[in-house]
Amino acid sequence: MPELHSPSNGNMMTQPLVIPDLLEYAAAHHGNREIISRRLEGDIHRYTYRDALLRSKQLAVALQQLGVQPGDRIATLAWNTYRHFECYYGISGIGAICHTVNPRLYREQIEYIINHAEDCYVFLDACFAQLLEPIADQLTTVKSFILLIDEDQMPDTSLPNVSCYETLINTSEVTEALPNFNWPALSQDSAACLCYTSGTTGNPKGVLYSHGSTVLHAFASRNPDALNISTDTVVMPVVPMYHVCAWGMPYIAPMSGATLVLPGEGMDGKSLHELIELADIDLMLGVPTVWLGLIDYLKRNNLRMDSVKTVGVGGSASPRSLVETLDKEYGVYLLPIWGMTETSPLATLGAPTKAMQSMSDDERYRLQTTAGKPMFGIHLEIFDEDDQPVAHDGSSRGLLRVRGPWVLTAYFKNEKPDSFFIDKNGNQWFDTGDIAVIDDNSYLQIVDRAKDVVKSGGEWISSIDLENAAVGHEAINEACVIGVKHPKWDERPLLFLVKNEDASVSKEDVYQYLESKVAKWWLPDDIIFVEELPHTATGKLQKRTLRDEYQNYLIELSGA
Repeated sequence: MPELHSPSNGNMMTQPLVIPDLLEYAAAHHGNREIISRRLEGDIHRYTYRDALLRSKQLAVALQQLGVQPGDRIATLAWNTYRHFECYYGISGIGAICHTVNPRLYREQIEYIINHAEDCYVFLDACFAQLLEPIADQLTTVKSFILLIDEDQMPDTSLPNVSCYETLINTSEVTEALPNFNWPALSQDSAACLCYTSGTTGNPKGVLYSHGSTVLHAFASRNPDALNISTDTVVMPVVPMYHVCAWGMPYIAPMSGATLVLPGEGMDGKSLHELIELADIDLMLGVPTVWLGLIDYLKRNNLRMDSVKTVGVGGSASPRSLVETLDKEYGVYLLPIWGMTETSPLATLGAPTKAMQSMSDDERYRLQTTAGKPMFGIHLEIFDEDDQPVAHDGSSRGLLRVRGPWVLTAYFKNEKPDSFFIDKNGNQWFDTGDIAVIDDNSYLQIVDRAKDVVKSGGEWISSIDLENAAVGHEAINEACVIGVKHPKWDERPLLFLVKNEDASVSKEDVYQYLESKVAKWWLPDDIIFVEELPHTATGKLQKRTLRDEYQNYLIELSGA
């Protein structure tokens, strides 16, 4: 008798979820959809998913001919361009690991990251050659530096073993081997991408994504209750491709057949507006400071962005003033997003709903300044200091922990094991380091980073809420709150402000404005106007720098 299939198993095919299949699908079924890039050479480049697949395969063949093996780490140091997109697929597609390096990190951190990852090749935009030249001798595992530029524009550089990307993928050996090339069979559990945290404390830590986790993240992210991306979408990730894989967009767009617009290094208001007009972009993604800069440019030049329907905002909390400006002046929905390098990164989103349409502006804007709701697959919980779950009542605060199929289980090379927590049911959670509340409709509100909350007289003051209140003033461009030592209250808030260009505002004006926005005991003990604020490599406020300089400011001011 024939052997019966076990009734405990389904009778379905097993097909691994792997990254090259995304681009194969896009080329086969959306082959004429475009990838539009602003090149560092100065012009606009356009080609199709079909073209991108061919060139990604050329890169894959070239890498195999260089002797690259599965599991080898290959670094990229590049802006959002079509060549960087090809690296995403050509590297991961042969089982190697695409390691995106953030050029905004300190040079010492870049040296540490490349050596820690043991990268064997570095693909870089020519503009970053000078960044690596002083440390090239210390990058002991790197065999060659490959510049992402046209052959006739190769710069003079002291980097050793330099070659041109276009030369590499267009050799006669590559051309001859290409017709017989097939992507190697890969497990969906095999490593695909490596991203490092921005390293605000200590050395940056590596997060190693798998093929399967990357594809699942793309599935969940494109859904209507998330980014709502389809073949009709024209999307521009302004978040850099070196920052958590541009929030997954180089994978989400091909899966959806969406038109992908890559802004290169042109992330200023003028450059972004040019691409919006050129491509009729309807969805953009980035951090709040990018949109504040774009809005400032639009206002100064009396311009519109009528094709844009949604702006996804993450990286830091969205101030209500930004939500309101986008809605009332431009008809754009601000889509709140929360996640981390450790969550691939998207974990929660605040997609628009029919229920929101009947809400007052105040109610709707309040939801848009939360972090939204978790996507399917993501589990969130808040815990007290005794590791007990806290009520989801919209007011109880706790330590935010997360788990899911695209959340890390360990850092690369098993660093910082104290970031993980096992609950009484045996579930592993990643401890985000955030303090949060969750309401009875599952909306997440990040109250503060645990290390940034101001602990005044035994009570907590949210630096995020105080910053967002300050930014609501029409004369204020950016705000930063830190807790500094106080002789009586342990800590008190100190507020740093950057004015809008040509704006005039006094300390007294800001205090008067804040009195109606926050509790009286939240008011900062002093306000300091500065020309600019320090930021991390990912655009977040670098509060550690200010704390180091100003930690005794109030004590010295009081003469205590």
